[in-house]
Amino acid sequence: MTSPYGLHRVLEPAGVLPQQAWRLDATPECGADEVVVDVERLNLDAASFRQLREEHGPSIRQAVLDVVAERGKMQNPVTGSGGMLLGTVRAVGPSSPLGLEVGDRVATLVSLTLTPLRVTDGLARWDGTTEQVPCTGTAVLFGRSIAAVLPCDLPDELALSVLDVCGAPALTNRVVRRRAAESVLVLGGGGKSGSLSLAAARRAGASRLVALVPTEAEASRVGSSGLADEIVVADARDPVAVLEAVGTRVDVTVVCVDVPGCEHGAILATADGGTVVFFSMATSFSAAALGAEGLAADVEMIVGNGYVPGHAAFALDLLRTEPAVRALFEHRQTAQA
Repeated sequence: MTSPYGLHRVLEPAGVLPQQAWRLDATPECGADEVVVDVERLNLDAASFRQLREEHGPSIRQAVLDVVAERGKMQNPVTGSGGMLLGTVRAVGPSSPLGLEVGDRVATLVSLTLTPLRVTDGLARWDGTTEQVPCTGTAVLFGRSIAAVLPCDLPDELALSVLDVCGAPALTNRVVRRRAAESVLVLGGGGKSGSLSLAAARRAGASRLVALVPTEAEASRVGSSGLADEIVVADARDPVAVLEAVGTRVDVTVVCVDVPGCEHGAILATADGGTVVFFSMATSFSAAALGAEGLAADVEMIVGNGYVPGHAAFALDLLRTEPAVRALFEHRQTAQA
């Protein structure tokens, strides 16, 4: 009997959900409410890719293969994060509620950390230099999984890049509208989730948008895009430098960086009564909570969990209607090619 939460795929330890499990059964046999996907491409999340690249260098391909073989899923043992994937639906169980059909080309909107995954080509087409990993294999979606049929008007790689981070702009839009926030800071404003979050904040009514980036080159790109009113260069891991760079503190801060240690700068830059949205798998939530306490900071802190109803359509609409966003995404892809 299958579970919509994927409990039947957990091999060890017993009694936990797939994301918490050490090892999953990735056998590509379709249960009653499951969907089996022929995998074409993985998209490793930014924090995971950075950590793997820094630790393993030219051996990154083997490191990813070892994780998948050992665990039946892609879950970075250091960051705990994974990513998502693109593929074609091979089989759909008769009780699946996902509305997918055999032959649909889809991007999964649930993490690889809970998705049963097999890799069968040794990642032979991946050179280890990009987050997107050409791949042959299979994956399994559960009854409570989420997937989006790929749009016909966008290149696969571009659509996958957007869908990988589609929770960030949707949550930014919600928070800015709910608070009627006037000022928004995005740490990592030149990245994928950062640029989308800037566009979402503008659409939600914010009148002061600040993008914090690590280099002058990135500041130039974001500045020419017009996505932000102010572009500041600082190390997001240096709390005092962040505060000095931002100046007047903001109503909402969105953290979209892929390195650890950025919690305290985000808190310092946020006004009392403001909100910090942590949309980064590099975040230490204990550091955030204890740091806010130690700084006597009266800020609401939100964990971005990657899901907001309608998030995929919202992010794709931003890409289609905001030329500056699309230009930044395409530049990033060209730079990684």
